[in-house]
Amino acid sequence: MKYTRYFLYGALLVVCLSLWNAWQREYPPAPAPAVTAAALSIPSAVAQQPHPAVLSGSVKPSALPFPKKGKIIHIKTDVLNVDINTLGGNIVKVTLPKYPQKLHSDKPYLLLNVNPNTFYVVQSGFSTANDKDIQQLDYRVVLDSAVKPQNDTSQSAVILKAKNKEGLSVTKTFTFKPNSYAVGIAYTLHNPTSKTWQGSYTMRLMRMNIPPLKKGFLHMGSFFGAAIWSPEEKYKSFAFKKLAENPIQKNIKSGWAAIVQHYFVSAWRPDLANTYHYYSQANPNGIYTIGLTDPSVTVQPNQSISKTVKFYAGPKLAKRLNNFAPHLSLAIHYGILWPIAIPILELMKFIFGFIGNWGWSIIIVTIIIKVLFYKLSETTYKSMAASRKLQPKIKQLKERYGSDKQGMSKALMELYKKEKANPLMGCLPTLIQIPVFIALYYVLLESVELRQAPFIFWIHDLSVKDPYYVLPILMGITYYFIQKLSPTSPDPTQAKVMALLPVIMTVFFLWFPAGLVLYWVVNNLLSLLQQWYITQKYEHGGYQTSKVKSSGQKKRSYGKRKR
Repeated sequence: MKYTRYFLYGALLVVCLSLWNAWQREYPPAPAPAVTAAALSIPSAVAQQPHPAVLSGSVKPSALPFPKKGKIIHIKTDVLNVDINTLGGNIVKVTLPKYPQKLHSDKPYLLLNVNPNTFYVVQSGFSTANDKDIQQLDYRVVLDSAVKPQNDTSQSAVILKAKNKEGLSVTKTFTFKPNSYAVGIAYTLHNPTSKTWQGSYTMRLMRMNIPPLKKGFLHMGSFFGAAIWSPEEKYKSFAFKKLAENPIQKNIKSGWAAIVQHYFVSAWRPDLANTYHYYSQANPNGIYTIGLTDPSVTVQPNQSISKTVKFYAGPKLAKRLNNFAPHLSLAIHYGILWPIAIPILELMKFIFGFIGNWGWSIIIVTIIIKVLFYKLSETTYKSMAASRKLQPKIKQLKERYGSDKQGMSKALMELYKKEKANPLMGCLPTLIQIPVFIALYYVLLESVELRQAPFIFWIHDLSVKDPYYVLPILMGITYYFIQKLSPTSPDPTQAKVMALLPVIMTVFFLWFPAGLVLYWVVNNLLSLLQQWYITQKYEHGGYQTSKVKSSGQKKRSYGKRKR
């Protein structure tokens, strides 16, 4: 019985953590102060001079966006809204029209931006050894074909041109394709001078350490930070605070760098032919940079060179991510149970393709999982039915031994052994569900496909809690009836605690995603029906235990009716 006690202690701990999380959601800590321009100024060289408009000195927060003299070019595709500033020639804003900011909102999700409280930018460009940072050139627009009807199937482009202080002509071309979150960025450097130009090319992502998702126990699986991939070390992720302690400094060929958040990701994929130096830096004021530099760019007199890279800004859709860069789908964090989580998601997507509703997909997947575990559950419920049938004998033992707990425990174990009943089997249905439960939790938490996914009636978003707590209450009711069909513990204290377990589980599930509670409710209903059927069949003689001597061994047979 000590195992049951440990299980209850664990459940109590989880409930306490759940209540603490609820308190944090209702009474969150004070938000971080807005970052001022002075806080954003970074004097070090390769580091994090953030935005071109963020200068050293005392500048008002209202001056954080690019200066007004820079022209903003607005690009609209069917999946991306992008702003490019001609001062610096960089993307300064990305919104995602396919993903509303909030449920039932027409406002698209804001990803990249220059707001002082959610600073998140992307930059690229050339520099020489004498430059403290990327040369921020004042570009002029040569071609702007990116503003097109959204049903246009051809790609569109924005072409910018400028001259740097060494006299080189720089052409920067942004290419957009329909139904694509990838942006092609091509550079051409032409050297009309009589001197050889030597410098470096840098791409970087810069962001404040303010996650878009509230922290808490129920969101502990959602990763927020930086990530890189290399053929040698594969995928490596770094929480922003870790970058301050152990900055990245390594040379990588055929890799990529990204910033990962809940549901969305931004990433640089350089050309595969060159080796880049990957680095990270952390500013004490909360700006974190991850970037990569090609330090060996040379342009001979009267010659030109070209460099093409790609940038991704959008949802964490596995197929799109892997098409963009090798193994970028690893940015979707499914935890250690990813071998279970990914097949569950793929099965749900397959079913969704036919019925068009994620809630019904969860229900059908639950039924499939229950069928797969049917035989194991059957064995468990048979043992539970046998234990339940022993309750009169257990009561007699209790009366015989009284307060002698040691003697009672020994006699009870002998009775279970003689009758081939195992009281611990009652926990097995819950235990075998836990890996599937955790895997489904990560699927609901991390899969952008289920973001704001409606079910029926009042459930408008399966990825957040039930607003009226109907599903958790139904889960508690079904759990109560399962407990009623289970054998009662001979220990009065444990019996009382087990009787409270449905209430504990209900409180525990109040803040879980509705899709996860839906899975548990359906699973409980199926378990209840199966347990009731087997219990009734056992008590009416549908299963009979007979002792048959054969080669000195005892055998157990099921399915024989009493005559």
